[in-house]
Amino acid sequence: MNPNVDFYFEKAGRWQKETECLRKLVLSCGLREELKWGCPCYTHDGRNIVLIHDFKEYCALLLFQGALLKDEEGLLVQQTANVQAARQLRFTSLAEVQGRQAAVKAYVFEAIEAERAGLRVPLKKTTEFPMAEEFQQELAGDAALKAAFEALTP
Repeated sequence: MNPNVDFYFEKAGRWQKETECLRKLVLSCGLREELKWGCPCYTHDGRNIVLIHDFKEYCALLLFQGALLKDEEGLLVQQTANVQAARQLRFTSLAEVQGRQAAVKAYVFEAIEAERAGLRVPLKKTTEFPMAEEFQQELAGDAALKAAFEALTP
């Protein structure tokens, strides 16, 4: 356990017991615990594998390349339509975390193996995402806005 990450679990509020249980479970898979984006992040050979985060309605493990996993149990959740690679395992009770320990470990170990194999989710190019008609019209009518928009990093 990384003492720099302890504060996250101390402030976890509603999901403290659940996230502490997830922490122990993920650490038992041999990952290194770090603090990234203000959340506990677990890495293998310096590569992000899984992150613990909590929300109002649930706490979750975010598997960075979760879209590559088989999801034989049907537990992975795509947060929004625009999330390409990451998938969540969501929990709403300590009993749920405890009841899914074997499945969680299986998902984490599969994610580690995908990382070892160098697998990556092929990401869409920026141009492949739909752009609102109203925004397209604004760009067409304002050369400075269009130039600034096109200069943004993808």
